[in-house]
Amino acid sequence: MTNAPKLIYIAGPFSAPTREGVERNIERAALVGVEVARLGAMPVIPHCNTAHPAFEHVQPYDFWIAGTLSLMLSCDAVLLMAGWEHSNGARGEKEAADRCGMPVFHSIQELESWLSNYTRTKPVESTEP
Repeated sequence: MTNAPKLIYIAGPFSAPTREGVERNIERAALVGVEVARLGAMPVIPHCNTAHPAFEHVQPYDFWIAGTLSLMLSCDAVLLMAGWEHSNGARGEKEAADRCGMPVFHSIQELESWLSNYTRTKPVESTEP
């Protein structure tokens, strides 16, 4: 498929002291993913893959870190969410992306500029105020 959208991995905090905090982190990641999709790229949001609370109990933390890292390495670029530096997982993902030369972006604007070289799809106007 020659016109396949670029896959953009969303890296940022998932864990939190409370389930409510985890749910806030999942929602934040999903909203970042919506902005990525507006730009014509395919968001890969590991937070959403494991949003159900039962996932926390079926495998240990290291399982999820290894799996999401593998998922990230199949993407074209990484977008770091605000607060990524406070997440052990996101810091490890950034380090791995840097080691393999994968583009890493700190803002949706940086990503948009990079994507302009690859996509012909115009960004959709944001519905945010």
